[in-house]
Amino acid sequence: MKKLVLAYSGGLDTSYCAVHLSKDKGFEVHAVSVNTGGFSKSEIENIERNAYKMGVKTYKNIDAVKSYYQKVIKYLIFGNVLKNNTYPLSVSAERIIQAIEIIEYAKSVDAKYIAHGSTGAGNDQVRFDMIFQTLAPEIEIITPIRDEKLSRQTEIDYLKANGIELSWEKAKYSVNKGLWGTSVGGQETLTSEKPLPETAFPSQLESQNTQTIKLTFEKGELIALNDEKNHPEKVIENLNNLASKFAIGRDIHVGDTIVGIKGRVGFEAAAALITIKAHHLLEKHTLTKWQMQHKEYLSSFYGMHLHEGQFLDPVMRNIEAFLQSSQKKVSGDVMVTLKPYHFSLDGIVSKHDLMNAKFGSYGEENKGWTADEAKGFIKIIGNQNKIYHQVNSES
Repeated sequence: MKKLVLAYSGGLDTSYCAVHLSKDKGFEVHAVSVNTGGFSKSEIENIERNAYKMGVKTYKNIDAVKSYYQKVIKYLIFGNVLKNNTYPLSVSAERIIQAIEIIEYAKSVDAKYIAHGSTGAGNDQVRFDMIFQTLAPEIEIITPIRDEKLSRQTEIDYLKANGIELSWEKAKYSVNKGLWGTSVGGQETLTSEKPLPETAFPSQLESQNTQTIKLTFEKGELIALNDEKNHPEKVIENLNNLASKFAIGRDIHVGDTIVGIKGRVGFEAAAALITIKAHHLLEKHTLTKWQMQHKEYLSSFYGMHLHEGQFLDPVMRNIEAFLQSSQKKVSGDVMVTLKPYHFSLDGIVSKHDLMNAKFGSYGEENKGWTADEAKGFIKIIGNQNKIYHQVNSES
């Protein structure tokens, strides 16, 4: 039989692919899912049970949480990356790692075919195909949902006709959980005017109080929550478990898709937003003006390229090298207060804090220069403006 590796999430689209490709197309289907966070042991076991119901030959779950952090999330934190100043790239970031892990697995088992359940109208088709084509151009890509232009109801009817009875009709919202956030799609996100209802978000408000926490960064990486040290990916997970009780991190992102249309998606990313904002505050205290300025546009490009599936372009390694270098002095504690639905940044403590009182206090006291030196500096720095306006005063 023709050996095929299927990127399998356990959702409707990939379930259709599993049944259709094995039953109708004669493929030997080997299903693979990649855990980039958000899966419990019982959820993984349930996905595996359902995969075998779909007729797959084998099922494998790859734990890529650590790899996901090291290869992608770390740099999103270093760059304070928020797409359109809103979205922490929760799904687009993890799709890259999932695609890399799946194609490497396909090569390891000598599969000649690889399949995914993306439609022809979204970003994921681009991300998966670009990674697959780059790393294994010899493997043929199969995409039934995209090629057959299937509706959700058509897929459900097909699975029912083949004896597969699961509760997809009840799933009003498409929810994608990961370490760096959870995306939420539904009928409301297909148009421009409607908000997602409270019940659509996976975490509900449990705490009506406030709570102040301490985040500790070392060279830009989050290494401790309330002085409890751990691997950064574990600290992020713990922070999310804590902050999600306050229903923090909800929003709707509107942006340009890779295929040229506008897209709208809800998300919940408590740990991602708190980490990025806390890290950015620490950078404001520890980096120079020019470091901050050049980081800002390079980080924007990094996020855009990642979003559009360009992770394997060598320029990404170049930008990562810059971002890594910029973090040498970004160490210290950031105090954050969690509140229902939002949070506030209280302040930082760092031995690298450039807001050092021995050089003066802004607006109050200067210790590094005299009044005459200030006057001379102001005269020189304003010289070009003065010349321009005097030369052009009559024009």
